[in-house]
Amino acid sequence: MTSPATASRPARPSRPAIAWIGLGIMGSPMSENLIEAGYDVTGYTLEREKLDRLAAAGGTAAGSIAEAVRNADVIITMVPASPQVEAVAYGPDGILENAGPGALLVDMSSITPQTSVDLAHHARKKGIRVLDAPVSGGEAGAVEAVLSIMVGGEQADFDAARPVLEALGRTVVHCGPHGSGQTVKAANQLIVAVNIEACAEAVVFLERSGVDLEAALDVLDGGLAGSTVLARKRDNFLRRDFAPGFRIDLHHKDMGIVTEAAREVGAALPVGAVVAQLVAALRAQGDGGLDHSALLRGVERLSGARV
Repeated sequence: MTSPATASRPARPSRPAIAWIGLGIMGSPMSENLIEAGYDVTGYTLEREKLDRLAAAGGTAAGSIAEAVRNADVIITMVPASPQVEAVAYGPDGILENAGPGALLVDMSSITPQTSVDLAHHARKKGIRVLDAPVSGGEAGAVEAVLSIMVGGEQADFDAARPVLEALGRTVVHCGPHGSGQTVKAANQLIVAVNIEACAEAVVFLERSGVDLEAALDVLDGGLAGSTVLARKRDNFLRRDFAPGFRIDLHHKDMGIVTEAAREVGAALPVGAVVAQLVAALRAQGDGGLDHSALLRGVERLSGARV
């Protein structure tokens, strides 16, 4: 028998149904974290094995974008760059033509700010709300659900998306209107690239000087030179393990975004421009598929090593 207190208790709100588009290095563990948090996740990607992985984790594999988004309350995209975002968003088989009015599209890809602004403009005509919400933290941050998530869009939409985003990251911040999340992500990628390059140069300097590298990195990480980059990439440097967590190819794309955006607003990036060229050179030498900590290989080449 239901007690009066129980009968008057408000019903617990149901969790929104999630569609996830893009199940790569970042997207797969992120979608799995939502499943673990109790969300129903329907996913779509081009690789069959990634769909099988989603299903094994308790999600639902869709046969198309249209199928994935048709009944979704929240649609999350995590694809490599602006062309891929446009490919999944537009056209008769894309998100905007198949999602229901009132759906919230959260693009977590790293793309140009203008692409995000344009997407929000076109989605509004379909009654679809949009947030740009790129992330920082790499594969490890995705797996551990400790990503930093920088969000652009309407405050009310951010508030609605916050519980979902908090299942994916530790730091979730509304940065301003559409495109703001992407602008902050571009700045993040500038800082990360410069930091990795500085760490790589320090590693080569220390080794050439005959110092115990492991001991040196320990003490550096405990002082002002310490950083998340050094902590996360320390073992990559020590072991020369450049299995991709975040590929040089993608960081090359991001450095193009930040240098173009900086030019548009009249901001000088003297160090960033040099590092962008070093990233481009590493890619041209065939290392584009390696982790961005492979900037160490570029410094070694410049120092006369054959790698």
